[in-house]
Amino acid sequence: MEISVKAETFRLAEVFTISRGSRTEAKVLTVKVSDDGVVGWGECVPYARYDETLESVTEEIEGLPERFTREELQGLLPGGAARNAVDCALWDLEAKRAGKRAWELAGLKVPGPEITAFTLSLDTAEKMEAQARKHAHRPLLKIKLGTPDDMARLEAVRRGAPASKIIVDANEGWSAEVYAELAPHLVRLGVALVEQPLPAGDDAALIGMDRPVPVCADESCHDRASLPKLKGKYDVVNIKLDKTGGLTEALALRDAALAEGYRVMVGCMVGTSLAMAPAVLVAQGAMVTDLDGPLLLAEDRDAPLRYDEQGVYPPEASLWG
Repeated sequence: MEISVKAETFRLAEVFTISRGSRTEAKVLTVKVSDDGVVGWGECVPYARYDETLESVTEEIEGLPERFTREELQGLLPGGAARNAVDCALWDLEAKRAGKRAWELAGLKVPGPEITAFTLSLDTAEKMEAQARKHAHRPLLKIKLGTPDDMARLEAVRRGAPASKIIVDANEGWSAEVYAELAPHLVRLGVALVEQPLPAGDDAALIGMDRPVPVCADESCHDRASLPKLKGKYDVVNIKLDKTGGLTEALALRDAALAEGYRVMVGCMVGTSLAMAPAVLVAQGAMVTDLDGPLLLAEDRDAPLRYDEQGVYPPEASLWG
């Protein structure tokens, strides 16, 4: 078995800003796994929040042994971007070898389209209102917040998109006091979900706090081992393959979270259709699907995912799985 890793850059359609900074391009790692003439593909997005770089993740992947199974991979690498790309490439390889689709191998029902959020990046209230008006036809908008001036931004987006469902991502940017102050206004403005309002290390403050809008764990939830620490704090978990370390753990986390009474959101880093493709399988029936990475790009993979008013569709076999 041969594994190669390639760093690639894809231009964004517009500058994308969150509370941690701005970017104009998506930097990803593309993994190719070849075995007996069959090739599987995967993609990951190393994330500085988790101390990952393109170089460190490449080193992890290149340090793998010459041959291993997908099951063995779970113990060879920790959860994170490196394992994600290799795990997804192995799913693609297995599907091609078997002449089946990945969801068949996973024992899942035939997937269909899922309505996905479209993310408005952090900006001035005026510019965010303009963004909202431009995308007011979309049924679900996600707002990046996490600053002291968020109330004005939220009001502006609601004015710009009065009919859209809104979810909010604070990216760990609020304190418990700020969240408590904003919560009644979130209800008033019809916000359906708040993602990671407090820093992951300080989220114990959510225990016993009134949560009139469902609160979703993002940075606080990586894999099944995260679940015991979420009790009493969160109502929803955000599953991202770059956190779980691939489709294998993502499916297991989804089942475990649902069994414990959590609802599920399926999210993404800013990547291409290749990164979103396996996540579409996890997103089937989720409370919230947030797989808009390709919609933010100026360029994408060949055979990209299809998006229309029904949402994001499962990948064609020529892309993945």
